[in-house]
Amino acid sequence: MTASTFIIADDHPLFRGALRQAVSSIEGEQTIIEAGDFEAARKAASTHSDAELMLLDLSMPGVSGFSGLMALRAEFASLPIVIVSASDDPTTIRRSLELGASGFISKSSGIDDIRAAIQSVLDGDIWTPEFFQGGQEQDPDVADLINRLRTLTPQQSRVLGMLGEGLLNKQIAYELGVSEATIKAHVSAILLKLKVDSRTQAVIQLGKINMAMVA
Repeated sequence: MTASTFIIADDHPLFRGALRQAVSSIEGEQTIIEAGDFEAARKAASTHSDAELMLLDLSMPGVSGFSGLMALRAEFASLPIVIVSASDDPTTIRRSLELGASGFISKSSGIDDIRAAIQSVLDGDIWTPEFFQGGQEQDPDVADLINRLRTLTPQQSRVLGMLGEGLLNKQIAYELGVSEATIKAHVSAILLKLKVDSRTQAVIQLGKINMAMVA
């Protein structure tokens, strides 16, 4: 029997252990890949293209807020991604789903609820906490911004996230292993897609999406 592969991406070892426990209790044999930062998560998704599911923390080294979700969703379109976060307010949950997450698990959930959430997504459903009432984005400007963010390529999403962390073009180029000219081209494309005139304005736009998050 072939093992199902799961990717657990969280920078807290103790919580990765809790998620591993939940995944291990699901019926069948599992191969569990752990990642402590965004780059490791991306590498795991690239290496294990047959993964059944990724559990992704919104706040981890190497990524800013929803940028990681956007980049992974664009690059690995067939990989279900469930957000696991301590920021479990309705706005954060809704925006996670609007940006392509297959579910949302609060870090305050017990092992049984986490296991039920994972199984539900594996069965093809969308999982959210019981208290989440759903609904549409109330701010039309944010709704329009989310639609524009969806048009970014994986690399553009990465670059935007790094801009949000305050990195310069040459620092981003070093981190991504490309030329500074390539980063300048990405930044120009990002400004065009977000309909802004400067990288500062682009970061402000990203902040509008992330401001609901408290951790």
